[in-house]
Amino acid sequence: MQTVRDLSDLRAAVAAFRADGARVAFVPTMGALHAGHIALVEAAKRPGTKVVASIFVNPKQFGPNEDLARYPRREAADSRMLVEAGCDLLWLPPVEVMYPEGYATNISVSGVTEGLDGAARPGHFDGVATVVAKLFNQVGPDAAYFGEKDYQQLQVIRRLVADLNFPIEIVGVPTQRDDDGLALSSRNIYLDEEERTKAVALPRALGVAARAIARGTLPADVIAEAQNSLVAAGFAVDYVALVDAETLAEEPAPDRPRRLLAAAKMGQTRLIDNIAVTLD
Repeated sequence: MQTVRDLSDLRAAVAAFRADGARVAFVPTMGALHAGHIALVEAAKRPGTKVVASIFVNPKQFGPNEDLARYPRREAADSRMLVEAGCDLLWLPPVEVMYPEGYATNISVSGVTEGLDGAARPGHFDGVATVVAKLFNQVGPDAAYFGEKDYQQLQVIRRLVADLNFPIEIVGVPTQRDDDGLALSSRNIYLDEEERTKAVALPRALGVAARAIARGTLPADVIAEAQNSLVAAGFAVDYVALVDAETLAEEPAPDRPRRLLAAAKMGQTRLIDNIAVTLD
């Protein structure tokens, strides 16, 4: 696996892939890799495809009271995982490459950013959209792979690509989970043993709620019960919401694909999860 930190080296490496006739697939990450990230690399690996991953802890998507300073950084371990997964190129841009002195451009996506995490974390999705647009311009991939665990982020990126005419296929990869159902996340390492045991209440509550809605129970009643069960388990709930799976509008029509999303804090650790809601 090649590792590059200079933009000209990145572009030269990608140009060499293309000169050999390869398709380029891209997996952007913030590091602290786990099996969920490796699933993205594995999904991207296809005959005739070169896989480029990036690691950049993006300061623009962290709020003033969030965990930028303590966000896990483990470059050597992450690099080994990518080598073992068969990644071809690792892009490790320094902050001064991503946001040089005088940087003044911000990308804002409306609509899909306005509720859920967009309401709970003001400015977060501006930071996501800005860094992803920059990474797309730097790498120039044919396809990019994102986990469905960060479902609102996935829809923001799809909107960004459609609106700005990026010639990139956006591929959502199903959420990877531990054996007990908890969604894999870099932030799970912040949970102590007791919190980790309690945290499984989040996917369980969503599963119970999704099945109840599919049977025809009123969503408002189901969501209230899910919130109560999360509070009883020790969570501080940010939101539980049933939304249109594409637009993220609340109160979706029953004949539209729907998604149940939740965010809640266990101790100091904020966890998110989601599940599709289908008709029985």
